[in-house]
Amino acid sequence: MGSATRTTDHDTIRKWAEARGGRPARVRSEEPGGILRIDFGEPEERLEQIGWDEFFEIFDRNGLTFLYQEETEDGGTSRFNKFVHGSD
Repeated sequence: MGSATRTTDHDTIRKWAEARGGRPARVRSEEPGGILRIDFGEPEERLEQIGWDEFFEIFDRNGLTFLYQEETEDGGTSRFNKFVHGSD
C-alpha cells in the first residue's frame, strides 16, 4: 500500500471523496450521530446518505481525523480511507 495522509480539513476530505465518486454517509443507528463512512455506491443496506454539513458536524463533534491514500502502490487511484480519533 502507498503512503497514507491524515487531515481534518473539510475541503480536502470533500474533494478527495467526490473525486472518487464518494458521498457522505453514516451507518444507520438509533443513536444520534452514527459511524461515518464515505459511500462509493456499493450496495450496503446499513448505510444512509447524509449531507456534508451533517457529516462534518459529526466528524468535528467526535474529534475525528481522516486517514486517506491518494494512489495505490502501482499508481492507480486509491479509495482507501479510515476515520481515526485524534488530530493531524
